[in-house]
Amino acid sequence: MLMKDDIESFLVRLAATGATYSEVEPGFWIVRPSPDSDLSVAVNYSPPVVLLRVDVMTLPKNGAQTATLTRRLLELNASDLLHGSYGIQDDQIVLTEALELSALDFEEFLASYESITLALASHLRELGSYREAR
Repeated sequence: MLMKDDIESFLVRLAATGATYSEVEPGFWIVRPSPDSDLSVAVNYSPPVVLLRVDVMTLPKNGAQTATLTRRLLELNASDLLHGSYGIQDDQIVLTEALELSALDFEEFLASYESITLALASHLRELGSYREAR
């Protein structure tokens, strides 16, 4: 099984592609695909898995809009996401994936990270249309 240092070595390799990361507490990192990116991926070493998570947006307060959006998220889970899935925690939409540490290698970690960031980049415009004006 991989240890915390192994996950950090994956992040070092990821940084070679232009990503930046910082450890905010032991075993918990925030990764940005590029230094000027607003997108951040939380990486949490939590044996027996490592969790990847992106906070996408707050659910709309309008019930009909929330129903339409949650249906769309389920459709995206079924059709567009190879790794991870959309979910709801409290009133926040999140995109998450859990990877088993027992068989994880860098290529699988990278594929999951890239799949999540690419999916979110391609879905963000559509999902953003459900955001409420502040």
